[in-house]
Amino acid sequence: MSQIFARSTNIWSKVSILAVPILVAFLGWAVVTISWSGYVTGQGLTRDQPVQFSHAHHVGSMGIDCRYCHTTVEESAFANIPPTKTCMNCHSQIWTSAPILEPVRASFRDNTPLQWWRVHDLPDFVYFNHSIHVAKGVGCATCHGPVDRMPLVYQENTLQMSWCLDCHRNPQKYIRPRDQVFNMSWQRPADDPGMGERLVKDYKIADVRQLTSCSTCHR
Repeated sequence: MSQIFARSTNIWSKVSILAVPILVAFLGWAVVTISWSGYVTGQGLTRDQPVQFSHAHHVGSMGIDCRYCHTTVEESAFANIPPTKTCMNCHSQIWTSAPILEPVRASFRDNTPLQWWRVHDLPDFVYFNHSIHVAKGVGCATCHGPVDRMPLVYQENTLQMSWCLDCHRNPQKYIRPRDQVFNMSWQRPADDPGMGERLVKDYKIADVRQLTSCSTCHR
């Protein structure tokens, strides 16, 4: 009986045995890498805004408290975007003719809100409440990063589920005294290693089982 396959077929079959697993592993690596990249998560990216508002100037240089603009952060789930009137409290007196602020003046003059683009935007299936995190001692910088040093706000963290769970599993690593929540320069004291565990008890933070329950964030 004549030979059906050429001798070179043996070589190709051996190569495929090695090539297929390598190709599958490469594709898996590529999918994971892309899914964790800023292209997908938005981490490290800025957004074009109607006015290039500088937190580094307003918060870092001038020392304006977060709550001056984000007035609802302590009492509601949503940290509000300030109305134009808040901007005009100062800018009706200073920089009154600056071209960069014309959209602000036009918004106030025409009673039309500015269309800001959200930088930290969680999926609709995720429930997040700002007020409970503030009440439990989670600082603004813990999630939003060093906003006081950002000329343009960018997304500091991935905002992926694993990032949230790291905090919910180890709250003692992240919480701080309540009176330091809005202090962007606060540092954890090196001479008080038990502070986190103590604050977890003092602030009556729920146990890990409740914090990591699906229904806590997905309602």
